[in-house]
Amino acid sequence: MAKKPLKVPAEKYQNLSGKSTVATYKIEKDSVTIVFTSHAKYIYSNQSAGPLNIKKMKDLAIAGKGLGTFIEANLKESFARKIR
Repeated sequence: MAKKPLKVPAEKYQNLSGKSTVATYKIEKDSVTIVFTSHAKYIYSNQSAGPLNIKKMKDLAIAGKGLGTFIEANLKESFARKIR
């Protein structure tokens, strides 16, 4: 019987600026899933946003600052899928 992959929970965004629209994020190999404070959930992938932008999103998510601003300025419509 094959083992199911472990489900990794989303990380709470640190929000070091105190005014971010990002609530949580989940980093995967080729994508980043973002849940905004409005509860909207979006998946951004290498294909939809480009690998350099996904790397930047991952770096900003881990740093806890600048992710919402980066998405708003550069990737607002570059999501692969809106979940809710």
